[in-house]
Amino acid sequence: MNVTLLSGAAALLALLLIASRWLLLQRQRRARSGSLQQLLDLADRLEADLKTCRSGLQQAHAVMSLNPDLPAASEQDAQHAIDAGLRALLQQRLWIRDRSPQASQTELDAAVHSMQATRDRLQPLLQALTKAQHDLNHAMREHIRRDSDA
Repeated sequence: MNVTLLSGAAALLALLLIASRWLLLQRQRRARSGSLQQLLDLADRLEADLKTCRSGLQQAHAVMSLNPDLPAASEQDAQHAIDAGLRALLQQRLWIRDRSPQASQTELDAAVHSMQATRDRLQPLLQALTKAQHDLNHAMREHIRRDSDA
């Protein structure tokens, strides 16, 4: 009877160990999948942010080119900065494609953190650009109004 009880307990222990390992692997797969999804979502959002920035800068430079009284800004430098950001994002997307299947969870988490930090740094610049566009549009409307009143 002791042998039967002992073998049953050993089988139960083995079953518990297997179930625990399976649950741990499932949790790791979900974490990995979540990190990959978050990384891809951040890449998409960052790309949209950079394209919004590019569009806003193009609009601002188009308006400024119509008014010689406004200070000239370096459209070329701004375009190069946006292009550099898009190239860096492309490198990140290539890393995701080529390296993420073998990357550790720590590497994935670091990539997510890095991309989120980049977006966080870009947000105040996008807000400043939006405000500058608003101010520029207001100044142009005021300029046009003064010209039409004269």
